[in-house]
Amino acid sequence: MPKKIKVKNNPSLERDSANTAIINTNNDAYLARRSQIKATEMKRKLDEQQTQDIDNLKSDVAEIKKMLQKLIGGK
Repeated sequence: MPKKIKVKNNPSLERDSANTAIINTNNDAYLARRSQIKATEMKRKLDEQQTQDIDNLKSDVAEIKKMLQKLIGGK
């Protein structure tokens, strides 16, 4: 099993001696980042939905406007 070496000045990082990879062992930071990614994805989906809703409303208003113009004689 490869030996893990603590990184100087950062207790939550370790270097894998087999492949020199840096590994973050801070689970709290990992979970916080995962939560941040999830929140960002949820916000992106909400923004897409709101944009779609606004486009639908614009279309509906344009349709109502056309109907009103026909109703009052095409002014």
